[in-house]
Amino acid sequence: MTAEQALNLWRLATVEGVRCETPDLSSRQMAVLLTVYQTPAPHTVRGLARTLGISKPAITRALDRLGKYGLLVREVDTADRRSVLVQRTEEGEAFLNAHADMVIDAMDKALAPGVLDNTSMPDLEHVA
Repeated sequence: MTAEQALNLWRLATVEGVRCETPDLSSRQMAVLLTVYQTPAPHTVRGLARTLGISKPAITRALDRLGKYGLLVREVDTADRRSVLVQRTEEGEAFLNAHADMVIDAMDKALAPGVLDNTSMPDLEHVA
């Protein structure tokens, strides 16, 4: 897959995402959400900042928004009250499952004959 093809696949998946009635997350918010759901717990603000290579305040802002949408929750660590654990929610799991389905649908569309070849790249508006 070329860079152009990869970007088109990303575009198709993104277009599907913005058409849905789901929260419109930033790339940073999605990175935090995916990290919590796809890597082993426990997750802390400090650990997420280190893993993603961004500041703790940036993680906190992302968690504020994700919490507002019910996609993650923060709870005080009972073993260390100075630490806050980031926990998954049923809403977050449903959100990511819906997004996974959108990516699969975009891939199916992208795999249609001629869609990902370089000669048809400008004509993708009819696919999305």
